[in-house]
Amino acid sequence: MAEHKTEGDGGGQLEDLPSGPLPAEIKSWSTEHVRKWTLELKNRGEECANIMYQQKIDGESLLLLDIPDLMRIDIPLGPAKLIIHKRDELVKLKAEMLNDPGVQAGGPCKPYPFNRFHEFNRYRINSCLDIPESGALDLIEPCHEFKAYINTGDTSKEAKMKKFTDEVVRFAAACMNSRTNGTIHFGVGDLPDSSHGQILGFSVEDKESFGKARDDMIEGHFEHKHLAAAKKCIKPPRFVEVLQSNMTSSVKYVIEVDIEPTFSVCEENFFHVYNMDSRKSKRSKIKELKEDAKEFKSFYIRDNSSSRDLLRQNTQTKPPEEYSTYIKNISKLSQERKEAEEKRLSIARNSVQGSKLCEMITGGSHSLDTSHFESYILVTNKSHPVQLDSLSFLLDMNLTAVLDFDPESSEKGLKMFFEDRNTNVHSPAQYKITEPVEDIASKLKLTRITSWIFCNGNIKGEEPSDISYWSTEKGASVRDVVSFLCRGEVLPPNRFLVIFLLLSDVIDGKDPLLEIFNTFQQELKGPDQILCICENNRSFILWKDLIAARYGVNISYRCISELSFAEINGTVLSLWSSNRRSSRFLPCGGGSKVMLTKKMEGFLDTLDILCVNQCEGGNEEKLSIQENFYKGGKVSWWNFYFSEEPGSTPFIKRDKFDYIIDTIIPDLCSSTRPCALFNIMHLPGCGGTTLAMHVLWTQKEKFRCVVLKDRAADLDDVAKQVVQLLTYETTEQSTRLPVLLMIDDFEEMDAVYSLQQSIERACPRKSTGGTNPEVIILCCMQSRHEATVDTVFIGNYLSTPEQKLFQNKLGEMEKTYKNVETFYGFMILKENFSPQYIKGVAKNTLNSFNINQKQAQLIAVMVLLNVYCKNTSLSVALCEAFLGLPTRPKLGSCKVQDGFGKFSPLVTSCTVPAEVVFKAVRVIHPIMAEHCLEELTSSTHGKSKAEIANLLLNTDQFYECLQGKEKLLQDVHAMLVKRYHSQKSEEKFSPLIQAIIKDSSGSEETVLSNAAKRFEKDAIIAQLLARYHYLKKKDFKEAKDWARKAKYLDGDSSYIADTSAQVIKHELRNAIVTNQDDPIKPDQLGDYLKMACSATEAFKETQVIAKKECALRYQRRGDYTPYNISGRHGEIQVAVMVIEVLEKIPVFSLDKLKLSRILSDLIPIQAVASQDCMRRKHETYYHVLQSFEPFLHNVKDNMRKQFDFLDSFFINLKPWFSQNDVREEKTRNELLRSFHKYVELFCKTDPQQLKATKNIPTVYRLRQFLEIHKADTHFGILEYLSAKGTDLTMQIVQQYKVLYTTKQVKLRDDVNYIYANVVLHCVRPQSQIIAPYGQLLEILSQVLLHQIQPADSLAVHFIATVILWPENNPLFPQKLSEKMGTCLSQLRSTFMNEMQSIDHGKKPVVHFYLGQKQGYERFVSHGALIKCGSLEQMDNGQIWREEKVKRILLRVLGVVQRNCILANTCNPNVKVEISPQYKCHLKGREDSNVSFYVGFTMKGPVAFDIQ
Repeated sequence: MAEHKTEGDGGGQLEDLPSGPLPAEIKSWSTEHVRKWTLELKNRGEECANIMYQQKIDGESLLLLDIPDLMRIDIPLGPAKLIIHKRDELVKLKAEMLNDPGVQAGGPCKPYPFNRFHEFNRYRINSCLDIPESGALDLIEPCHEFKAYINTGDTSKEAKMKKFTDEVVRFAAACMNSRTNGTIHFGVGDLPDSSHGQILGFSVEDKESFGKARDDMIEGHFEHKHLAAAKKCIKPPRFVEVLQSNMTSSVKYVIEVDIEPTFSVCEENFFHVYNMDSRKSKRSKIKELKEDAKEFKSFYIRDNSSSRDLLRQNTQTKPPEEYSTYIKNISKLSQERKEAEEKRLSIARNSVQGSKLCEMITGGSHSLDTSHFESYILVTNKSHPVQLDSLSFLLDMNLTAVLDFDPESSEKGLKMFFEDRNTNVHSPAQYKITEPVEDIASKLKLTRITSWIFCNGNIKGEEPSDISYWSTEKGASVRDVVSFLCRGEVLPPNRFLVIFLLLSDVIDGKDPLLEIFNTFQQELKGPDQILCICENNRSFILWKDLIAARYGVNISYRCISELSFAEINGTVLSLWSSNRRSSRFLPCGGGSKVMLTKKMEGFLDTLDILCVNQCEGGNEEKLSIQENFYKGGKVSWWNFYFSEEPGSTPFIKRDKFDYIIDTIIPDLCSSTRPCALFNIMHLPGCGGTTLAMHVLWTQKEKFRCVVLKDRAADLDDVAKQVVQLLTYETTEQSTRLPVLLMIDDFEEMDAVYSLQQSIERACPRKSTGGTNPEVIILCCMQSRHEATVDTVFIGNYLSTPEQKLFQNKLGEMEKTYKNVETFYGFMILKENFSPQYIKGVAKNTLNSFNINQKQAQLIAVMVLLNVYCKNTSLSVALCEAFLGLPTRPKLGSCKVQDGFGKFSPLVTSCTVPAEVVFKAVRVIHPIMAEHCLEELTSSTHGKSKAEIANLLLNTDQFYECLQGKEKLLQDVHAMLVKRYHSQKSEEKFSPLIQAIIKDSSGSEETVLSNAAKRFEKDAIIAQLLARYHYLKKKDFKEAKDWARKAKYLDGDSSYIADTSAQVIKHELRNAIVTNQDDPIKPDQLGDYLKMACSATEAFKETQVIAKKECALRYQRRGDYTPYNISGRHGEIQVAVMVIEVLEKIPVFSLDKLKLSRILSDLIPIQAVASQDCMRRKHETYYHVLQSFEPFLHNVKDNMRKQFDFLDSFFINLKPWFSQNDVREEKTRNELLRSFHKYVELFCKTDPQQLKATKNIPTVYRLRQFLEIHKADTHFGILEYLSAKGTDLTMQIVQQYKVLYTTKQVKLRDDVNYIYANVVLHCVRPQSQIIAPYGQLLEILSQVLLHQIQPADSLAVHFIATVILWPENNPLFPQKLSEKMGTCLSQLRSTFMNEMQSIDHGKKPVVHFYLGQKQGYERFVSHGALIKCGSLEQMDNGQIWREEKVKRILLRVLGVVQRNCILANTCNPNVKVEISPQYKCHLKGREDSNVSFYVGFTMKGPVAFDIQ
């Protein structure tokens, strides 16, 4: 209320005025209240107040007054207008306060720190300073005075500034004379107009003017001799920003001026001030002072909450008594000030919080490189720009998530500070669990990229909430975020730290940070995983007290409050090694380098980038890193770096190293594909990955080298990031270094080729026409693949030179390490994979194995998993929980390997790049795992694989730890389910189940039963049980139950549907095989046919689902699963069994012709029965047959339909890459056997069985021949392009020639005749029976005149497209070639209709290439082209460099248009649209002239080797 007491220029006496604040309601004011209010208005004079008092104007009448009323009672116009204006402002202000609940409910806040100008403090509008206006306290603790400074209205700028300076000079002089620190606040309200200390704020247009006014004020009011002291005591104005209640800017400020009268400045002086115009010169000022010093001089002191002038109450020339006494005591007061300052200094103590911070933020390791915590979660609030420079320590921390409560963080807060780092901005709603947690984490890229979660608006147009409403409006979703992050499958328990970074004071009990703190401590079972950082003690006390009051938790021991942010920043940064703090560089053309920014590195989150200065700066953990590698851990870049240090032996070069560097890579650099590929195939644990990384290490200055972190990453995302790295800081004109990309542990080459294609689609092609590879993939894969041109193989043996290198390395290691004999990862290779050595290690290490001990149980399941599932591991969190190891820093955590006790040499640590990256433990070597399992199952320990498997399946504790649980379940599932196929056989069950059946037959049923309990809702496990019961147990009832359950769990899977059909098929087969009756009895026949009908219907359902599946796969990225043909194959198999059954019944056993005709729907069963001389004896058979007559009549047609479909599928489509599919080959062989059965019944009828009076018709015999040899379809004839028997091809042509003589030729025969001649010329060009080429053209022209039926469209328009390509031949009908465009359009349309739904995961086969010669010799078969090189060269594009290819193929010219090429031909009227082999080959070539080779597929022509 100082504003009511410090006026020194009103001239009125205040002692008659009412004491205390004015009533809140104006209408309740008395006349004295109105008089008091009027006197407080600046420059209104006591005369106006007295007039209104005399007129008895109280509050109610004041509200009714207008300007004319005041003028009638002799108040001049000017004051009258100002009084009414001030009254209206007051009424408006009170109305706003009444309507704004936030104003009335403002919470307490602390004042800005005294004499600080770069603090982060801001005020929140309508909050209230929790300190009173006061006089001197202990002289050091500042006194305070509040000025609303908002009722200035339309007052001039000069008047506003005068009000400011007058208030400051009075307050400053009072503090200086009282020797107390003090702060005067402008923009802070007081009673009655506002709450006491209420933050109001006001707009400031010109901050500099207030600083200048302060300087002028000192010059104009203080004595000349005290100017220097006044300038030191009166600090420059401080502008404190005022925030809205939702923490956004309000564009208002509170101005504060601090007064600090230190003893060294004030000494024993006392300070008068003069009421003078500050613009007068010092000389004028001194002259006037001499003339009338008494009139203007004042002497202020702090008197409770006001500043009082000791000279104002007495106008006598003799100084008043109180003033004199005060002057006499000034020396004593100064001494008290001096003592107070010394006392404050003496209590300052040295803080130990620097070391405490190091301990807490690293979990006791005192190094962030080796921190106990794998990741951090940051929770923070409103920041101030001055803080950001001291927060750089956050930039390099492994922040999994930032929970940001600053709605303006992106514009001017912490998020803006992180702009040079890659972050993913999320809203809290994205963390709501609507699907599996790991799937959500994977989509959000948690643990890969920092997730920035705006918890109070600032995303997607969401408005921030006021503090009072945040909990109800946003609290629930943010609490969901906390719960999600604390889940065990997201972050490892006890291995992450939550940091509350208080950038603004938390002053309100409703502050969101309090609620989030409580949620975290509830999720984490206490505050031990929480670190709170406050910049000063005031912030800490507020935070601590609010938490204690609200939740009863003492968090003092988890807080850092005595360090400034600058000190915190320096302390945390010092915890990184110099290598982690240094900049990283990428190579560029010409030997130059560019810096890799942290943001770009974060953006490329799927890639581990190898920089040219990788590891420079060293690592204090050298010995432990090397030891981990030698013991069996995965090689790291550090191992290569250490080997290049002075005094070290070079890293061991494998024999294939120089071949890769000197031969393979240079050859690949000349490839024409944008993305080239070579492979390092290796047996598990033989050093393939190490060799691949060694290659990258030596090439890091010639290529931009990277390793793919996670093979499960989206391939299109990987491709985009690889191209981003390729083009980073390069220009179109600069020499761009290729990217050398290493990929490891892909299970299928199809996925590798898919990645190659994705990269090629993403690759930018230079407009300069460069054709060298932009990316080279080094694929490192576990396989027994043989070495080829672009593949090297690493086996489990060392050459003699390699053995010598390992021996030399052992000598170096023995000088450094004492226990080298336990470095089994190294020793296994050094001993050349000796089985005796590995067996001895396993035997000795497992000597004390006791299955009742936790360590023994854990090692047992780990070796079982490692043997039967590649790349398996158990999460560190799981192992710690299972072994009961301490995990909290204060308990002294240990390396998890040590928890395995005597078995610790058998395990090593690793990182698993699953949906959520986590640390894990694995067996050191696959061969070691095999020998350990062999030892455990030996007579020494007597444990069976079934026992260990049951232990793994039945022990709930393995699945209670959420970290890595999903990966463990996947590995266990794969171990039980995944089968492996070879050329010799197709395994019925997984290797584990097969091994259990072999070792302890019968126990596999218990294992599978336990698997069904563990995977209760897994359709594939139910499917496995069904397969087990129908294949192994022959319990078809149980099998049907399991198949039914599998179908219930996943009814949209064609493979699950197929299982239901397979159960019935196997039941039928088993019934036939086990039936000893000969002949088959009628009731048995009925049962068999009933089962056959059911199986056929089930297989047809499988076909329907398979087609739907294929359509859905087109919509899914990265799913290249081909069309499932098992339903069609199964239907054929059932038909064959039906034929075999029917051949054994008396009705047909001696007369196959009758059976053939019935199954061909040529004769009804009743007719056959009527002609049967033994009809009575066979009556029951005919009765059964008639009940299934519709089914039997369709057998032949259905078989032929499925044979044609599958033949077309296999001949016209092929896998994307030249890989042999063992299962596909097996299926084709089975189909061939089934076709022979079909032929035997339907195509090899004995002539004697026809009517005796007639011979077999010639046409019938010819068509039988063609059907037997699959030459009655175009795809059947095309198959002879790759068949070995050319004589048969000649016979086919000959048979068609004979058919032509019968005059019973159909349009399809014409088409097939053309195919047969073209194929014969390809396989035996010297044959004399090949029809003249002109005859083929004539036949084709006649065919094209007919109406083409849909069934013949693909065959007709494909061969027409091939033959009608214009050629420079006078005999070639150019007019006919002009039909090519129409034929090509029809071909593409037909392909879309017939094969688009089944070609997913496949590509059309190239049957012919366009050659340079004329006539038949223009058609070069795919087989003939491969003979010019190899399949590998075909895949990598090297075949186009072969001279033989250049001599036989025609290079066509064309122009690139959009996604195709418009090819030129020798006929100017014929332009052909051709699709490129890969669309990426057209990138950057729009409207460019190109040349290429042409291949013909059922989908249309394709361009190869585009240049």
